[in-house]
Amino acid sequence: MTDIPHFHLLKSCTPAPARMNNPFSYVPHPLALEAVKETEKAIATLNLTEGKMFGVLCAAAVDGRRGFLAAYSGQIDGISEDADRFFVPPAFNYLEPDGYFLQHEREIEQISRNIERLQHSAEYAAARSRLAAVKDKCEQAVADARQRMKEAKERRDARRQQGSLTTAEAAAMTRESQFLKAELHRVKVQCREKLHEAEEAAAACEQHITELRTARKLKSDRLQAWLFNHFTLLNARGETMSLTGIWQRWATLARRGVSLPPSGSGECCEPKLLQYAYRNGLRPLCMAMFWWGPSPKTEVRLHKTFYPACQGKCRPLLTWMLHGLDTEPEKDVDAAGKLKVIYSDNDIAVIDKPQGMPSVPGNNGKKSVKDVLMEVFPAAEGPVIVHRLDMDTGGLMVAALTKDAYRNLQQQFAARTVRKQYTAVTALRDIPPCGTISLPLTADDADRPRQKVDRNHGRSAITTYRVISRDEEKDEMTLALWPHTGRTHQLRVHCAHHDGLNAPIKGDRLYGSGMTASTPTRLCLHAARLEFTHPVTGRRMHFTSEPEWTQ
Repeated sequence: MTDIPHFHLLKSCTPAPARMNNPFSYVPHPLALEAVKETEKAIATLNLTEGKMFGVLCAAAVDGRRGFLAAYSGQIDGISEDADRFFVPPAFNYLEPDGYFLQHEREIEQISRNIERLQHSAEYAAARSRLAAVKDKCEQAVADARQRMKEAKERRDARRQQGSLTTAEAAAMTRESQFLKAELHRVKVQCREKLHEAEEAAAACEQHITELRTARKLKSDRLQAWLFNHFTLLNARGETMSLTGIWQRWATLARRGVSLPPSGSGECCEPKLLQYAYRNGLRPLCMAMFWWGPSPKTEVRLHKTFYPACQGKCRPLLTWMLHGLDTEPEKDVDAAGKLKVIYSDNDIAVIDKPQGMPSVPGNNGKKSVKDVLMEVFPAAEGPVIVHRLDMDTGGLMVAALTKDAYRNLQQQFAARTVRKQYTAVTALRDIPPCGTISLPLTADDADRPRQKVDRNHGRSAITTYRVISRDEEKDEMTLALWPHTGRTHQLRVHCAHHDGLNAPIKGDRLYGSGMTASTPTRLCLHAARLEFTHPVTGRRMHFTSEPEWTQ
């Protein structure tokens, strides 16, 4: 058999897995770990200036030989020939120097340069400067005319207060008032004419810039559509579909509105690896993706940590590409126990939510807290769910059984008079015994439900913490956490981020220990205390709950 480029043979006696692992929920197979060790040697030769996601795919050739493919997400500038031979090429090479994409991209870049040149041109600067000067001059002229009117009126009023006005004086005062009003009108008319002239000069430059921006957007949209239509991917059955078709198929399966693929779709490790394997007749066995290098400033990525495939770009693609391949079902944390109602009356219910149960109904088909409450309290009215816990987080929630109770509890949460305390077990770190974390958060649109730190546009997120205990032997510590805001994954990001505690919560596969055999099957985060004011009686109420991992 002819050697397959980029296919590296594995001299291993490790048995292959019975089924291909699910890239969205997996523990790296020993065979994949062997491939990762070999890939790390190649990564060490790269001159990486920032962290990068890498992946390996173990596969079998038609003659039975086993080996692996390696890939990196996106691009790496200045990669050496040896490294280029080690890693698989892009799934679709649209960056050929004289290819369609780059030719039209250069046209778009030229338009951008023209826009920038016009924006910084002397003509445009002069027009804007003159417009600003005319505005200032006109505003001052109108203000001066108004001031003259005001001063004249004050003089007339003062004279009238003295009494005994002659007929001639009264007539003169009337003429003066009329003249100053007419003068103000003349000043305004003159200013409008001057402003119109200055605005037309500036608008001529701005119109040219607007036309160029419109042309750039049109070219960019057309080029993006070309890319999405020509970028095709295989599945395990040998069928081919474009990115546009894949997204339309995904929208139908997920019962969502059709949207365009996000920028960079198809450039992650997973589609690169599967596409190359299918093209070269290799049968996928298992795959694993890991981060190499420092964490980005906004996201939480840990060096040499395994991660699931991203949701935004890879979920639709891999749903197509794995079609026809015997793949393990996606594992989820199942609710170990039933939801417990620990207090209820005619207005509210306080429940202890098990891990793995969503707060509200979703696309995963799991029974939610709201579903259970509507069964237990069929007469409940209104939205019922006042606040939420992550599906993987267990603990205390308060629900409303009437609309009035719902509105009152909502107001308490908005006013931040509800007190919530969480218990978390994290990696052991040398941190102060107590403190406050303030890191603004926003959704990672390319990989929901992940969140990232965004200091410019993120929403304020503040958490207070206290160290309860440290366990050197287990390399972990237990924290009490008080969120002062209610952002999605706030506590998880604040604990894991390098500008927060840099202490990922145990069992956190999104922000913490990744996908490893030693990772706890449950997220060690629990809503342990809840305090609020009863919406009807006004009595302050306190509830506590023990974490599932201590029971």
